Amino acid sequence: MPCRPTLLAGVALLIAAPVAFDAAYAAKKPPKANAAPAPAAAQSNNSGMTKLEPGDVIDFSADAMSYSDDAQIITANGNVQINRDGNTLTADTVVYNRNSGQVVASGNVVTVDPEGNQAFGDRIELTESLRDGAIDNILLVLNDGGRLAATSATRINGISTLNRAVYSPCSVTGTSGCSHAPLWQIKALRVVHNPAKHRISYKRATLDFLGVPIVYLPDFSHPDGSAGRASGLLLPDIEYRKALGIGIGIPYNIALGPDRDVTIKPWVYTGINPALSVQARRLFKGGPVQIDSFFTYANLSEYAADNTTLVDRGDKFRGYIAAKGQLQHDANWRSTFSVRLTTDDTFNRRYGLDYDDTLRSTYNLERFGAESYLSVSAWAFQDLRVGASGGETPFVLPLIDYRYTPDATILGGRVTVAANTLGLYRTNGQGEARAIASARWDRSVLTSLGQRITATAMVRGDLYDSFNVDKATRPDYAGSGRVEGRIIPVAALDAEWPFAGPLLGGTQTITPRVQLVSSGSGHNNGIPNEDSRAVDLEDTSIFDLNRFPGYDRWEGGSRMTYGATYSFRRPRFEFSTEMAQSARIDDGMDLFPSGTGLSGRLSDFVGRTTAKYGSFVTLTYRYRLDKTSLSVRRNEIDLALGSTATYATIAYLKLNRNINTEDLQDREEVRLGGRVAFAKYWSVFGSTIIDLTSKGEEPTSTSDGFSPIRHRIGVQYEDECFRLGVSWRKDYTQDRDFRRGSSYQLTLAFKNLGF
Repeated sequence: MPCRPTLLAGVALLIAAPVAFDAAYAAKKPPKANAAPAPAAAQSNNSGMTKLEPGDVIDFSADAMSYSDDAQIITANGNVQINRDGNTLTADTVVYNRNSGQVVASGNVVTVDPEGNQAFGDRIELTESLRDGAIDNILLVLNDGGRLAATSATRINGISTLNRAVYSPCSVTGTSGCSHAPLWQIKALRVVHNPAKHRISYKRATLDFLGVPIVYLPDFSHPDGSAGRASGLLLPDIEYRKALGIGIGIPYNIALGPDRDVTIKPWVYTGINPALSVQARRLFKGGPVQIDSFFTYANLSEYAADNTTLVDRGDKFRGYIAAKGQLQHDANWRSTFSVRLTTDDTFNRRYGLDYDDTLRSTYNLERFGAESYLSVSAWAFQDLRVGASGGETPFVLPLIDYRYTPDATILGGRVTVAANTLGLYRTNGQGEARAIASARWDRSVLTSLGQRITATAMVRGDLYDSFNVDKATRPDYAGSGRVEGRIIPVAALDAEWPFAGPLLGGTQTITPRVQLVSSGSGHNNGIPNEDSRAVDLEDTSIFDLNRFPGYDRWEGGSRMTYGATYSFRRPRFEFSTEMAQSARIDDGMDLFPSGTGLSGRLSDFVGRTTAKYGSFVTLTYRYRLDKTSLSVRRNEIDLALGSTATYATIAYLKLNRNINTEDLQDREEVRLGGRVAFAKYWSVFGSTIIDLTSKGEEPTSTSDGFSPIRHRIGVQYEDECFRLGVSWRKDYTQDRDFRRGSSYQLTLAFKNLGF
């Protein structure tokens, strides 16, 4: 629980009772939590130190002080402050009876415990330890912002009892400074805190919302938070999905220790069998680990062997499990893992767990050195798309990457040594094993005229072994079926020449850039292609030494790439634009497929334009223009407007590449999203994705040129103590037993309150 005990020096967490919440107390300005008492000399001209027992000291200060020698009574008046064992008491008047050990404080009484929780009252009676006693008209200001008020309270032998108490974290003061009732509060006839059991108990309690009792809790208790996480019920989740009906999930958290817990959430649906969600978390010394699962025994519909006929298989076990974590073994070694598995293709989408069409599981062991980096990983995939064959889905074991960059320079340049090895297998398809090693040298110099010239030299050696090539789904990606090797030498020269000057109160910069790259040709003969398939020329890749993604394909031959960047910056405004094109110098054998923007002697033009105005407007436009017709092959716009509270996002993408051999499809879509905050605590939000692709743009598309994919809209109220939200989502796509339709979700949270 977030609240912590605090009566006098620590009453208790949360909740309490049928008395009105005292707004006058809540309006008082409490002292700063954990603030050390000011030096006595700075507070008054009377200060003292009373020694009770060896090693037991009370420090106090006041404006005036008197002492009755006969009655052994000390009276302090005016700005009285007493401190003992981290517990602080301030009041207008404090009377201390040395014979009885009783301390009576009155007038603007405030106590602060070592954790910063504060208690306000009219009159308080304490023992000399400042721990046990009684207080009238108490207001406790808890360290998490909650307030607990009561007509009276006592603490005896460590057990605190509050009478006719009320708890709420909500504000009791309006914007005009006038007091008002909190949005919600919990009232109880009696509240008892037993720190030995780490428990707070309530008798005859009610939860009031907008002044109306909505839940009666005759005998109610919860942990006080002092023992870390504790078991208990959490607030329920309520949602509606067309395929499932109305669903209610009631979570129960089981605290197994301060570093581990399990949350079990049974789900009951009106349209299908119940389900169960289980989440387990543990914080190890090296890092966190979390396991999520969701399973049921329900109807399973799947396609027959023809991938067309939908067959009802009846009720079967269906489920999903995921595990993720990161463990730091020592200063250099770290493990990261993620596992995601499901029993059937549509389960996650049907129950709203996620909408991915491929689940990935991976493990990665990394070593971070001062000059080196090593990664050893494994990958597995579960393809959830219609017609996918499990035998053709690859798994990778191992994938090893190594980089070594020594601090020492050679001929004034930095050297990077890298290695990569991969084993890729399919149970019914082509496999690949490879080993790659490379050495690269880079040196940059700045000439007297301001040009920056970078020279690069690299040599790479590869060994490939492809097998089961007769089972390759794409013959043009199949290898030779035997061990192949290649040596790839590369030399490059890159020159930039920035010109800068003032403009309109800011600075403008124009930077032309030219790059020359030379490499041998014919490197790809007999080499399988697994990770270099999705070739797409972009502004981020045109100056790369190899414009193929991955390792399996290398761009040979000689070429020149040229472009320019323009930028203008002034306070609160930035504008930049860049464009580039490349020209092949020779007729190399390693030409790119048609439609990638890199086929032929000249490449397409690529560019990017970005404009920013403060943090209110950000516009990014990326494009690719056909080298001959100047037709727009890529048209991508991202626009963000507004603040963190009220904003709008617009994203538009149109790909018109006419690719006919690559694993990429042309498409056109628009994404809209936004949030509008109003009336201080209210907001409306929404998002939509619309597929604008037509048959003319992409023959394989099923869209008619305007096909919504999904919409979402909602409204939410959120203040310092309460959150209520309602959202609607509609999916327009369907897949087997995942049906298109609407879903609704209700979010309800009483902040600082758990069961």
